[in-house]
Amino acid sequence: MVGNDRANTPTDAEQLAQRYRTLVEHSPDGVVVHERGTIVYANPAMLRLLGAERNDEVIGQPVANFVMARDVPAMLERIRRLTIAGTASEPAELVLVRCDGSTVEAETVSVLTAWHDRLAYQVVVHDLTPQRRAEAAQARAEQFFTTVVSQLEEGVVVIDREGRIESANPAARRIFGYDADDLVGTHINDIPLCLLDANAQPMSPSWYPVIRTLATGETVTRFVFGVDRPDGQRRWLSASSRLLNPEDPNSAAVSSFNDITEFRASRRQLEYQATHDPLTGLANRSLVLSRLAAALGTSESLPVSTVLFIDLDGFKSINDTLGHAIGDTVLQIVAQRLQRGLRSDDIVGRIGGDEFLVLLSGRTLGEDLEALITRLRQTMAEPIIARGHRIQVNASVGITPLHPGDGRTPEAVLHDADLAMYRAKPPGHRDSTLSRRSDSTHAS
Repeated sequence: MVGNDRANTPTDAEQLAQRYRTLVEHSPDGVVVHERGTIVYANPAMLRLLGAERNDEVIGQPVANFVMARDVPAMLERIRRLTIAGTASEPAELVLVRCDGSTVEAETVSVLTAWHDRLAYQVVVHDLTPQRRAEAAQARAEQFFTTVVSQLEEGVVVIDREGRIESANPAARRIFGYDADDLVGTHINDIPLCLLDANAQPMSPSWYPVIRTLATGETVTRFVFGVDRPDGQRRWLSASSRLLNPEDPNSAAVSSFNDITEFRASRRQLEYQATHDPLTGLANRSLVLSRLAAALGTSESLPVSTVLFIDLDGFKSINDTLGHAIGDTVLQIVAQRLQRGLRSDDIVGRIGGDEFLVLLSGRTLGEDLEALITRLRQTMAEPIIARGHRIQVNASVGITPLHPGDGRTPEAVLHDADLAMYRAKPPGHRDSTLSRRSDSTHAS
């Protein structure tokens, strides 16, 4: 009994062969064996790949029947080079012809082996259809991406790890003022563009958004910077940058940016209009009071030392007799004369009608201040020629000094300066001033 059991026990070689056959039968790749050009074995995956429903559709058939004719010579040459058992050919692609005449792309590796003690060739066949589909989908996605990006008004550039530009869409080239050949392949530090920070100061390359992204992996959004182009134009951009693949720290980075030059100019224009008098271009009441509030909020030495309230004597009669158009011209000329007579760090504004408020910096009551007021009054009293009319206007000036910690509000300072101006007016003009204050129809 013992002897019979030993006789029935598989040898190690038989066990190994059995495991190999199991692996081949369940392999997801096709496996076919051909001897002298005739197929003697095909695993289930190979039968499915060839579209065979039965073994006899494949077994006993010439292997060349299932290979595209143009690929047969190369296949035979690869087989011819296999002269030592166990050697394998290099992977090669060919087109298989299925039982129904359709074709499928595959990658094959041939091995010189033995089949029932005779030399044969075992071929492992990998179906390339899923890979080709994935490649086609990738190609379509890349083409779609390229098409979409090329149509964007937003500039888009891709920068590799070394800081060289891999691609730049037409909008980027248009915004920067360069051709594609001048950008692609160039290191961003070598492009002769002057980049500016939000305050129009030259920006260090280490602060370029895309450089920060490449160095740290962080995403940068809404970064505003300026570009001085080769043609002399300055454009303002809002940029974002991020890694193309956030999961790969060695990924290239993509930077996108919008040209906000017109938007920035429009916003500044709106800000200017909100804080300046449209007739004279001087600071308006709101801006002057806000600057005064800032000065009063300073705990130590005040940036503004003195407030002047200036009112034109008899201006209402100019409007009444010559018309508002001439009155407006007078106000514009007076504003120009005030600006010319003051220092650049003084603030002059029109707070309504013919009333002007001046915030003097660094001057206190004394001979210098008195001399300044005298010069201003003399300058404003010089004759004005407006539409053929010779007009002379005089100004009354109220003076209010400021002191750190005096506790007044801007409105209180304005009131005190107004009273000082009223007291400084010639007696004949005081009543008309009070009458005008009660009248809502001031000159523009």
